[in-house]
Amino acid sequence: MCDLMWSDPEEGRLGFGRSPRQVGYIWGVDETEKFCYTNNLRMICRAHQLVMEGYNEVHDKKCVTVFSAPNYCYRCNNLASIVEIDDLLNANYQQYEPAPRENEPRTVKRVPAYFL
Repeated sequence: MCDLMWSDPEEGRLGFGRSPRQVGYIWGVDETEKFCYTNNLRMICRAHQLVMEGYNEVHDKKCVTVFSAPNYCYRCNNLASIVEIDDLLNANYQQYEPAPRENEPRTVKRVPAYFL
């Protein structure tokens, strides 16, 4: 469970692999399927990985990353989001931008190399 929560999902792969960030692992759709089946879950919802649009659904929408820190470290210019899940387990994502800050230069949307 720790690997799924602190490592990153990746499309187009099976099993676990080494993370290109040199920390933790990456895992494929088969691991998401196994984890959800074993634990009687429909989805893994996680919140630890920077995603530029604030959220990212992968593995046939069975794994979602929700990132709630807009303009992470004051330099990534990413959106943030929250997710609301209704009684029928439908997910509704609300994206938001960072609050404006006085005397701060406008940042360009990019992901620093150390986040890749």
